[in-house]
Amino acid sequence: MKAIRTTLATAWRIAVPYFNAEDKWMGRGLLAAVVVIELAVVGLTVLFNRWNNDFYNALQERNGDVFTFQIVYFCVLAAIWIALKVYQLYLNQWLQIRWRQWMTERYLGGWLHDANHYQMQLTGDAADNPDQRIAEDTQLFVERTLALSIGLLNAVVTLASFVVILWGLSNQAPLHLFGQDIAIPGYLVWGALIYAVIGTALTHWIGWPLVDLNFRQQRYEADFRFNLVRARENAEQIALLRGEPAERGELSERFGRVAENFMRIMVRTKRLTAFTASYSQASIIFPYILVAPAYFAQKIQLGGMMQTASAFNSVQDSLSFFISAYRTLAEWQSVVERLDGFERSVENATASRDNPGVARVHSPAAGGIGFKDLNLTRPSGSPLISADGFRFSDNEHTLIVGPSGAGKSTLFRAIAGIWPFGSGSIAIPAEATLMMLPQRPYFPVGELRAAIVYPAEADAFSDEQVAEALRDVGLPALAEQLDQHGHWNRTLSLGEQQRLGIARALLHAPQYLFLDEATASLDEPSEAMLYKLLDRKLPDTTIVSIGHRSTLEAFHQRGAMLTPSDNGFALQDRVRAAAPEVGLAGG
Repeated sequence: MKAIRTTLATAWRIAVPYFNAEDKWMGRGLLAAVVVIELAVVGLTVLFNRWNNDFYNALQERNGDVFTFQIVYFCVLAAIWIALKVYQLYLNQWLQIRWRQWMTERYLGGWLHDANHYQMQLTGDAADNPDQRIAEDTQLFVERTLALSIGLLNAVVTLASFVVILWGLSNQAPLHLFGQDIAIPGYLVWGALIYAVIGTALTHWIGWPLVDLNFRQQRYEADFRFNLVRARENAEQIALLRGEPAERGELSERFGRVAENFMRIMVRTKRLTAFTASYSQASIIFPYILVAPAYFAQKIQLGGMMQTASAFNSVQDSLSFFISAYRTLAEWQSVVERLDGFERSVENATASRDNPGVARVHSPAAGGIGFKDLNLTRPSGSPLISADGFRFSDNEHTLIVGPSGAGKSTLFRAIAGIWPFGSGSIAIPAEATLMMLPQRPYFPVGELRAAIVYPAEADAFSDEQVAEALRDVGLPALAEQLDQHGHWNRTLSLGEQQRLGIARALLHAPQYLFLDEATASLDEPSEAMLYKLLDRKLPDTTIVSIGHRSTLEAFHQRGAMLTPSDNGFALQDRVRAAAPEVGLAGG
């Protein structure tokens, strides 16, 4: 019961915000319409139950006029019932897509807000496969929540409606055993209740492991699908390394978990289905067994017997809602747990950003980017970089060098505000614009124009501006492909991608440009050309580079390096060797 209460409370917390959001009136209206239609359907079920009495009595009495009237009456009820069910389905689906759309936008907003998606990866958060939780679990949550809620409403209203009918029929057709009437008020109601309670207990005993099995199945399926996508994204490297056997082995192992867990679900579902199917079939004849002695003793007519059986089945179905919906409930509970885990992960990421160990503070409009008592650590807490009093001055290009793994890229992440591990502060001029260009730039799938100007809108720059930037970086042929769709991270070489990254910087013209080996895949003449281009086209931009080539020193006025210290590596100015004097030949 504690687990049920926890699940219901969590589901309520996930579901309610939509009905209080900006789309609340449409959502509430659609929900109200679905509920009203469901109540009308239950009302029609009561009328059908009464129809059973009149129709079968007409058959028993061979009354043709009544029989004909009852056929016409049934057609009218059936037509209304069909219309209600059609519009209930339509309105239900309309509510589903609006609700799911709102939840998707909300989860996307939380996941992609201020690098929460990155923070969740850094902390090794348990919210695995967020793509599945946003794409699939929201759909399942909305669909299953509506189905179970409407089903439960139907069960409660049907029970309330038919208990009264069945109680009255119990008096009209008393329990008749061994030639005697046994006075048990409402015995048919008690029979249905006992039958349902026993069935519910046995169903839960057989099926409760399905909750955990369904949770794991969704995770294994998502892991398998994610690694298939990862293999596709890295197809070139896998092919170059002849890594197909290793990838196949890894993917087969992951699918093995999918198949193994699914087999467990199959076995448990087989047992559950065997019981629930037996339970359902037995429930068909059970009311006839109870009321047949009274019928053969001529205490009731055929119509009364049929009405009693129909009312009994309605009550029994209502009481057995848990049994009939058990598999759906198990799946729904696992979906609720996954969405709850995702929400908590986003909240934790937001909390870690709101209370960062590394503070980013505003400095005066000029003066560059400075560090005070900065100590960056790894997620484990081990020291990485320390910097105190160091400053990247405006209009002074700085080259940072240091051994691999010293944390040069992590320093850039801290400046960008996405590395929360550590202490101290980073002062950045107010309203300053920063751009980080990594070694492998990111380009969204779509038009080349949109990929180049990302993260700005596709129409933020004119075609001529984009084409000029492409020509400047040495990619004039791409200027004719701005409207072409493609997966540019796959179709372009890494060198071409790095040129496009520089083109992006030319268009956005940030005040501070951080190049994390952003030209490492280019030959030295091309690299020199791009640095000269940046210096010419972006004279007011402060450039900070990470690189290992000594040729980069010519394009930076200042050098910095990471040297070993008690706190990992310390950032300090690099003392360059004096350049040899070059004499002028005379004569």
